[in-house]
Amino acid sequence: MSDVILMAENISKQYRLGLVGTGTLSHDINRWWHRIRGKQDPYLKIGETNDRSKKAECDYVWALKDINFEVKRGEVLGIIGKNGAGKSTLLKILSQVTSPTTGEIKTKGRIASLLEVGTGFHPEMTGRENIYLNGAILGMTKAEIRSKEQEIIDFSGCARFIDTPVKRYSSGMTVRLAFAVAAHLEPDILVVDEVLAVGDAEFQKKAIGKMQDISAGEGRTVLFVSHNMESMARLCNRGILLNNGKIGGEGNIENVIELYLKNNQEFSDTYIEERIKSNCYVKKITLSNAQNQLTSYFNFNEGLTITFSVFKAEEDEQIYNLSFAIVNTNDVVVLSSSISDANELKLSKGANKFSVSINGYLLNKGNYKVRLFFSNETERQSIQRIDCLGFKINETGFYKNAQLRKAVIIPKLDWVKL
Repeated sequence: MSDVILMAENISKQYRLGLVGTGTLSHDINRWWHRIRGKQDPYLKIGETNDRSKKAECDYVWALKDINFEVKRGEVLGIIGKNGAGKSTLLKILSQVTSPTTGEIKTKGRIASLLEVGTGFHPEMTGRENIYLNGAILGMTKAEIRSKEQEIIDFSGCARFIDTPVKRYSSGMTVRLAFAVAAHLEPDILVVDEVLAVGDAEFQKKAIGKMQDISAGEGRTVLFVSHNMESMARLCNRGILLNNGKIGGEGNIENVIELYLKNNQEFSDTYIEERIKSNCYVKKITLSNAQNQLTSYFNFNEGLTITFSVFKAEEDEQIYNLSFAIVNTNDVVVLSSSISDANELKLSKGANKFSVSINGYLLNKGNYKVRLFFSNETERQSIQRIDCLGFKINETGFYKNAQLRKAVIIPKLDWVKL
C-alpha cells in the first residue's frame, strides 16, 4: 500500500445531454430536497451507458461508471480506448480539472497535466513568462523554476521564439513548450493525453524518451493516453482498457493492447465490392489457408493465399495494375506486391482470377489488414484503394515465443556453422 501513489475508488461521472448543469429549477430543488434529508441524488439512479454510436433515449449519460484502479510509484500506466470511451474525462478527474459525480481520487504528491495544447498558457504572454506561470500553477517556487528554465527551453527547441507571445506559436511549438514545462518541474505524477500527436516525429521520440527517464530513472509516475499502440507498448508496463465508460480490461500492456485491437478490428475472409461502378474492377477478394479453406485466422507456421477476382465489362486494349499491401495495426506497411512485377495485366472480357501466396514463418503474431490498389495504367487512373480484409496471425509451435521479438517479420533463416 505504501507504494501506491494514486487510487481511484468507484469513480463515476454523469453528464446531462444538451444542457449545462441540471437544466431545470425543479431538478435543482429535487436534488436539494434529497440532500437535506440525507438521501442519495435521485438522478444517479438514471442515465445511459456511454455509447456514442447509439441515439440517446435519456437526458443523462454516464461518461464513466464504477472505475476502480490503483497506480504504484514509478509505474507507467497506459489508458486505451476508442474515441468517446471516457479516457479524457478520467484524466480530467485525476488532474482535478473536474470532479467525479461519485467516488474518490486519492493521491500522494503533485500532479502535472498535459491534457490539451497550451493547457495553462496565456496567449498574450511570452513563452518564458508562461514557463513561470505554468510552474506557479503546478506549485513551484520562482527559484525552483529558474533553476530549470534553461533546461526547459533547450528541451522544447523553441529558444528562438522564447520571448515571443505564445499566440504566435504553432500548435506544435506550443505543445513542445507545454510538455517541457510539465516534464521538467518534477511532478510526482505526470498525466499526458494525446497532445503529443501534435508534435513532429523527432519531438514525439524525445518526449517518450523523457517519460521513460521520468519513470525508470527518477521513480515518478506517468499516466499516458494515446491511439498509437507502438508508443504504448514501448512506454507502458501496465494498461487499462476503457469501453463505453467502464473498465473492459486491465493488466500487462501487451495483453490490453491485444484485447483492444481484437475488439476494434473486424476480421473477414471475404470481401465483395458492390458499390463501385466501373468498366473494370476487383469484384471479390478472399483469404484461405494451406487446406484451401476460407479463414481470417492463421498460425505463424502456415502460409496464406489471397485470391483476387477481377471483372471486366468489355474488350479493350487498356493495361491495368493490381497490387496489395499487408498493413499492421500501427498502419505500417509490412509488405507489398504488385502483379506488374511479373507481367503487365491485360484482362480478358468477363471474369479473371489471380492468386498470390505468402509463406509461413514470416509475419509475426498480430492483427493485419489487406489494402488493395487497382488502377488503369493506360489512363493513369486509380479505380480502387481500399482496406478490405482483416486477419490474425497466432503464435504456434516453432516460434512459440515469437511475441517476444519486436520485429514485424520473423523469417525462418538457415543458420550454418562455419
